[in-house]
Amino acid sequence: MPDDLFTSLEIRSTEIPNRVMVSPMCQYSCDGRDGLPTDWHHTHLVSRAVGGAGLVVSEATAVEPRGRITPHDLGIWSDAHVDALAEITSSIRANGSVPGIQLAHAGRKASKTRPWEGSDPLTGADAWETVAPSAVPWPYEDDETATRRMTREDVDDVIDAFRSAAERARDAGFAVAEIHAAHGYLLHEFLSPVTNDRDDDYGGSFEDRTRLLREVASEVREVWPDGNPLFVRISATDWLDDRPSWTVADSIRLADDLAALGVDLIDVSAGGIHPDQRIPSTGPGYQERYARRIRAESAANIAVGAVGGITTAQQADALVRNDRGDLAIVGREHLRDPYFALHAARELDRLDADGIEVPVQYDRAF
Repeated sequence: MPDDLFTSLEIRSTEIPNRVMVSPMCQYSCDGRDGLPTDWHHTHLVSRAVGGAGLVVSEATAVEPRGRITPHDLGIWSDAHVDALAEITSSIRANGSVPGIQLAHAGRKASKTRPWEGSDPLTGADAWETVAPSAVPWPYEDDETATRRMTREDVDDVIDAFRSAAERARDAGFAVAEIHAAHGYLLHEFLSPVTNDRDDDYGGSFEDRTRLLREVASEVREVWPDGNPLFVRISATDWLDDRPSWTVADSIRLADDLAALGVDLIDVSAGGIHPDQRIPSTGPGYQERYARRIRAESAANIAVGAVGGITTAQQADALVRNDRGDLAIVGREHLRDPYFALHAARELDRLDADGIEVPVQYDRAF
């Protein structure tokens, strides 16, 4: 029998009870500037565990204060974050799901207001310096907001920040760590020639543009428990065919390099590097084709997760059943329906001990 949406997935010595993953989704809901989780974060994440998702991953969690998109982003740059996040991971586990964390740095996309406040650059005392591989601000080249080109010391600091964040995530009880190298944030900025015009060891050739991500992955893997999976989210393509840019062929090559460093799964998204991107379509599963190519063409045969426009039980199940991906990564549908996995199991007739079991407290509703 082929695997399906409710077949467990074992990576290293970690068993994910089914193939539904809650995609990291920023909540911009921290109080003040301390990056500490609030009751909102606890409710948001734990409710998806109650809803049956096999893997519940936190939003992009900043590895240092200047790596936040907004002042209200979740962080993991201090020991104070460990105890606060441990309460959430404990609750996720208690409800039968695996807790994961996405480690992130916003790069030139940092120091902005929240989306519902316009996503505008912060000004005055509220703003902070943004850093990137090249001194080109987001979103436009003529933006007056300053972005500083990173020095070698800055690069080393970022590598150290990811390593320290992974140690804290481990201590907070997360079982899966995901490095965020997509959507135009810092590590993606180094990968793409659209945003990286450096002429040192971190720019120019494919090898040099991917160096920072490879070094971050190596450092994180070194401190991350051997039995725990390490994921990397990438943008498979910049969607900028009119200029030198990051392509699916680059992503396939990168996947093999990351597999050799101990990365277990590539979380395949796309875009976000430049406002000029041209998205071919935004229909159901519109990014699945990129995950399928990486899975099929990677010499390392690395596991992949597909994200983007996955909204139905049948669509998510077909992804796994037809061997197009190892995880169905569900984002906005989980915002609409925290119980997506339970509803999917009911539709697919998998509400049983071999599929997924409804919490006894909710059984009468299913």
